Amino acid sequence: MTHVEDEYEYEALPENSSLAASLIAGALAGIAEHAVMYPVDSIKTRMQIIQPTPQAVYSGVINAASRITTTEGARTLWRGVNSVIMGAGPAHAIYFASYEYAKQAFGGNGSGHHPLAAAAAGTCATVAHDAMMNPFDVIKQRMQVHGSIYRSVSDCARKVYHAEGMRAFYISYPTTLTMTIPFQSIQFATYEYLRKVLNPSGHYDPMTHIMAGGVAGAVAAAATTPLDVAKTLLQTRGESKDLRIRNCNGLVEAWKLIYQRQGLAGFAKGLQPRVLSHMPSTAICWSVYEYGKFLLNRENIDKQPIMT
Repeated sequence: MTHVEDEYEYEALPENSSLAASLIAGALAGIAEHAVMYPVDSIKTRMQIIQPTPQAVYSGVINAASRITTTEGARTLWRGVNSVIMGAGPAHAIYFASYEYAKQAFGGNGSGHHPLAAAAAGTCATVAHDAMMNPFDVIKQRMQVHGSIYRSVSDCARKVYHAEGMRAFYISYPTTLTMTIPFQSIQFATYEYLRKVLNPSGHYDPMTHIMAGGVAGAVAAAATTPLDVAKTLLQTRGESKDLRIRNCNGLVEAWKLIYQRQGLAGFAKGLQPRVLSHMPSTAICWSVYEYGKFLLNRENIDKQPIMT
């Protein structure tokens, strides 16, 4: 008598996995990704503001971290994190569930490299994810700016809605998609390629997911920083006293404004903290998610009947 073969490809979720199990794996990955590197993301947001207050002008990540913690307290770096946690769970659950379904549909689970299938699946997942996450991201950035007056996530949501309406939570959605679709396409294609190069056997290997995820996150973050600068402008425009910034209505107008005020250098603002935050956060996200898939498949294998 022999048991079911122990050598198995775990990369795709088992066919009989419940939808809830798949969603839980994605939700945990999303929360881990955003929460761990949140202070660096706060620094990135502040460095991307076009007209910051004199107290919020920083020469680099270390300088920003030092000044913020000494003048405003270390807790300031975590302002708005509750918004990310509230949104990241359900948004990433939908994100990974959509990715797995689309990758299978596009033939990305077959042997060999399938960068186009991975990129297309990443695009589908991104559209669904950003639709849910965008309002939470707006609240997060409003609370991250220097001198934020909001006491909590609910306080911020209520005041922004009363002052600017529902449009404030989605004014950046087209720009967000313009940024995140290439970001996720680059990230997924790079990750899937490196994963198969570093681990051709397809067996569970945490180090592979850490390395592939970190490199994929860094490459995608660097390539899409100009779009992220525009997104930050649109999501924080209501906090500016500059009428032109407050009335900025889209990506093209945001880019024109950034170029006029800061030149080409303006499109690279926040590049360092963006890469520094995405490298470990993407590595963490993929590691947590792949581990979740591994456990689900292990449970599935253990439950299969003994073969003779």
